[in-house]
Amino acid sequence: MRSFARALFAGLLAAAFTSSALRADEPDTKLQALVSGPQRTPTMAARDGSRHPYEVLHFFGLRDDMTVVEIWPGGAGYWTEILAPYLRDHGAYYAANDEIAGATEGALKSNAAFAAKMAATPALYDRVRVTEFGADRHEIAPAGTADMVVTFRNVHNWMASHEADAAFQTYFKALKPGGILGLEEHRGLTTVPQDPEAKSGYVRQDYVIALAEKAGFKFVGASEINANPRDTKDYAAGVWTLPPVFRLGQVDRAKYEAIGESDRMVLKFVKP
Repeated sequence: MRSFARALFAGLLAAAFTSSALRADEPDTKLQALVSGPQRTPTMAARDGSRHPYEVLHFFGLRDDMTVVEIWPGGAGYWTEILAPYLRDHGAYYAANDEIAGATEGALKSNAAFAAKMAATPALYDRVRVTEFGADRHEIAPAGTADMVVTFRNVHNWMASHEADAAFQTYFKALKPGGILGLEEHRGLTTVPQDPEAKSGYVRQDYVIALAEKAGFKFVGASEINANPRDTKDYAAGVWTLPPVFRLGQVDRAKYEAIGESDRMVLKFVKP
């Protein structure tokens, strides 16, 4: 792994296009190379067809000279494998992990797995800055220093713990004026009243926009790159009925495989 990492940085990143010079409509060849790069874990890259990492990050306006905070990257670090090497030389990447105080066993295992992943390949991850996220109880980055905060499929978790308002306020505080909040979430039906605890895992898009605007953000726009019209959003076990969780095990598994991963909103906000 160490020899691979040296080769990666000697070749791929050293010769890559500097994306800070990009226009909004211009392809980011450096980001494209890392999304398809050999540093990706095969099980992570296998989900790219449902998650579209290049398109999502390009929509958010990512550049390699930014300071970026990712909320809850998880033990596997799907986005970390792309963001950390992309930002390593010219920007900064903060991984805001689960808070330690009062953490569940699962959260502690996730944090430990993430730390082990970072330590295993220092040529990729030696500049990752690890902080804690827990509503408004921690500073995810020094106030007013982040160019972008990103979070993926987490709004329902904050709602379940009655901490959604505090979460958005924390992101607002970390960002510079003009900074971007990029967000993905399982999209709920507009014909169904929003459960304030989002027990199904689905959240209405208008509800998410209202939460962000309440914290002071301005809505910039939405991408349909992760839309899935096959998702009926009416499962007894919630969104976790679908892949990759398959909460019902083998019950109707072929049906849920055919549906695929959830219908997801991808939203972009700015701090005025």
